[in-house]
Amino acid sequence: MSVTPAEPEAYLLLEGAGRRYPLNAGQSWAIGRGDGCAVMLDSRSVSRLHALIQRREGGDYSLVDLGSRNGCFVNGQRVSLPRILADGDRLAFGDQELLFRAARARAREAAPPGAAAREAPTAAIHMQSLATIVVVDIRDFSRLTRSVPEAVLAQTVGTWFLHVGQIAERQGSWARKYIGDAVMAIWVHDDPSLLAADIIRTLRAVDEIQAVTAAIHRQLPLPEPLRIGAGINTGTAIIGGGDNTALGEPVNAAFRLESATKELGLGVALGERTYSELHVSGDSPFVRREVELKGYESRRAVWAISFENLREFLKR
Repeated sequence: MSVTPAEPEAYLLLEGAGRRYPLNAGQSWAIGRGDGCAVMLDSRSVSRLHALIQRREGGDYSLVDLGSRNGCFVNGQRVSLPRILADGDRLAFGDQELLFRAARARAREAAPPGAAAREAPTAAIHMQSLATIVVVDIRDFSRLTRSVPEAVLAQTVGTWFLHVGQIAERQGSWARKYIGDAVMAIWVHDDPSLLAADIIRTLRAVDEIQAVTAAIHRQLPLPEPLRIGAGINTGTAIIGGGDNTALGEPVNAAFRLESATKELGLGVALGERTYSELHVSGDSPFVRREVELKGYESRRAVWAISFENLREFLKR
């Protein structure tokens, strides 16, 4: 594609209407039908805050789904994780399709025949696999939606998703899933002898996520620092490769544990199996509590810890 001085370096093109949305000024652009979105699409099939395009260090552009109702698609493939875009990619949001053009976008590496989609986990489908599920949720998100403009909210969520995904991947997560204002990350334990080490990596991921979350307000005009809660649970779950699916009691319990952190007044809650596999010796910084978890008939034992104490524990 030849580039003239008047042509934007990167843009989205709504071909039917002949409308261009330049991606030049700033580092991120919200996509949706809500006021304040840089790419405003007039369709009920598009969520008010549907997706976010971010310009990464080095010049690449990535697409982040913001938990939209109808999803985001690139060249017909659903986007579950932040996806780097290439010149000529076709992006679909509900019934709206746009063409991505970038003069200096990096070409994607060609995937080998039969390879999974770029954003899909590379592991094969696992049935009844031992896994640790981590659920991280932004605290008081509803209040945040009422206190900041939609464009700032989209930037906040998109930035947070991007950081969380990068941290979880670096710490060995097999897959990540983005759900509204929460992220679920999955660690599959193929080697039981490494289970304790794997769980330590999940704790390191949560510690790093807490640190980057607390710093986001320095980059964006937020009324106060963001806060999170995290639930971590280990058990046998059904893990699917193609769509990042994790099913079963360990997954449900991880979401309930995250919710229980609000009642406990601590940042992180571990299920019994997760805690026992850590083999904590000496004085434990974890506090044992019995709480009611939604969907369970009896109270369950959980092990909770503050983020400050978690960081100290990881220094041991």
